[in-house]
Amino acid sequence: MKEIIMIKIQGCPYCAAAFEAVEELKKDAKFSSLILHVIDENEETEKAKPFAKDYYYVPTFFVDGKKMYEAHPGQDYDTIYRNVERVFEETVE
Repeated sequence: MKEIIMIKIQGCPYCAAAFEAVEELKKDAKFSSLILHVIDENEETEKAKPFAKDYYYVPTFFVDGKKMYEAHPGQDYDTIYRNVERVFEETVE
């Protein structure tokens, strides 16, 4: 199974929405065993550095080094949820 990397920063409302979506989606048996590694851009700069050239906004999700979703200002919870769900779906396929 592929691993998902999520880049986030503390206090980001879009990251909070993404975490809420992750928690909701992980209740589904097909997603419950997905592996999600979270990297805080401000606290783990060295871990985030390899991804820095591929994103501007957070949260951003990567699977196998490929950017799968990058949130943008103004996105609502439903939009973030659908995109996180899409990342999850593509990861389990």
